[in-house]
Amino acid sequence: MVGQVAPDFTREGTNGTVHLADLKGHIVVLYFYPRDNTPGCTTEACDFRDAIADFSQVDGIVLGISTDSLASHEKFTAKYQLPFNLLSDPDAETAKAYGVYKQKNLYGKVSWGIERSTFIIDAQGIIRYVFRKVKVPGHVEQVKALVDQLAGD
Repeated sequence: MVGQVAPDFTREGTNGTVHLADLKGHIVVLYFYPRDNTPGCTTEACDFRDAIADFSQVDGIVLGISTDSLASHEKFTAKYQLPFNLLSDPDAETAKAYGVYKQKNLYGKVSWGIERSTFIIDAQGIIRYVFRKVKVPGHVEQVKALVDQLAGD
């Protein structure tokens, strides 16, 4: 997907509806995560929250997306004071478009869900970096460095 136009979408979020095409001119960090209020997802969201000023300085926009409901996202946002939009993808349509809706096997139980992934989309709407099977520790710092590099180009 690197080098391709990011799949467009329109999704409801905690700060209003987002249409990706409307964000051209900004660097977009689109991170997919499995579930609100779980340990890894909470840590990742709080890491993005704590770095939001750095992203804002380079006109970057952070968007989190999962299959959770908007009501769940609103509670999660309030609990952790998340300053960015969390988007609801209840039918996993956007997750499927980005290839992150995967079959998972946890202790022999097979289910479908989001594979933690991050996409960095440049100001022209082109995917420049993709992280799949994200390990949370240090991830936001990696993303921030690449966004800074893109902003400097």
